[in-house]
Amino acid sequence: MDDLDRRLINRLQHGLPLVKQPWQALANELDSDPHTLRARVQALLDDGTLTRFGPMFDIDRLGGAFTLAALSVPEERFDAVAAQLDALPEVAHNYRREHEWNMWFVLGCATPEGIAETIAHIEAQTGLPVLNLPKEETYHVGLHFSV
Repeated sequence: MDDLDRRLINRLQHGLPLVKQPWQALANELDSDPHTLRARVQALLDDGTLTRFGPMFDIDRLGGAFTLAALSVPEERFDAVAAQLDALPEVAHNYRREHEWNMWFVLGCATPEGIAETIAHIEAQTGLPVLNLPKEETYHVGLHFSV
């Protein structure tokens, strides 16, 4: 990672400029060009430095819903259950935790009712009960990691 990559990552954590040509505005700020910056973001995604690049939507305002959920998966089934979750478009991501509830995941659905439907589907598909942990309140934290 060079200086331009670091400046790009630091700047992108604050969002793209809300203008007609955001990559050009960003290039002007970083003394680069739009094609180079987009190629750099793709290279950082390809090599795993960045795991995600995309918008963050307020799903509630759009009529949808998110929830944090967990499963207690027997170790011998962990990879198979993870693959089942990965195949569902409602599952944003899943990860292992060192806990009785060892597989955690985020569900994002087009409607609040979709959460209950997806949980029922996961329980039927896996034969495991889902621990549903819906948010109780929204907090906006301006989190920024300087690189």
